[in-house]
Amino acid sequence: MVEYGIASLVGIWSARDTDVIQYFPRRFGRHIKELRGARQLSQEALAERSGLSTDGIRRIERGTLVPSLVTVCKICTGLSVSLRTLFDAYERDARDEVREISDYLATRSRRELNLAWRMIRALFEDS
Repeated sequence: MVEYGIASLVGIWSARDTDVIQYFPRRFGRHIKELRGARQLSQEALAERSGLSTDGIRRIERGTLVPSLVTVCKICTGLSVSLRTLFDAYERDARDEVREISDYLATRSRRELNLAWRMIRALFEDS
């Protein structure tokens, strides 16, 4: 049985959106799993970084739990992505690595940003 958080919005969706409602939990779970894998995080590591239980992460990724918006925000923190990046990538069914890098850099100090910028320039200077 699927527990609904975000999907409690079902009441505002029309009958033609039944497929969206039916497949949302599994598709969203796969999306979270893909983002987690791209960061080489285990479910345990994402749970710790997000302040959630490992079981909760597993259930979200399997599509048996639809997270609340608060939980989605915590997952975004654990993945170092903004809500916008998370949902834009979900809607397009494709990751946006440039936006993910930007979201990650937005959490860094000015000193770390300067270092990253110098490294990026050095990496591509000869290209």
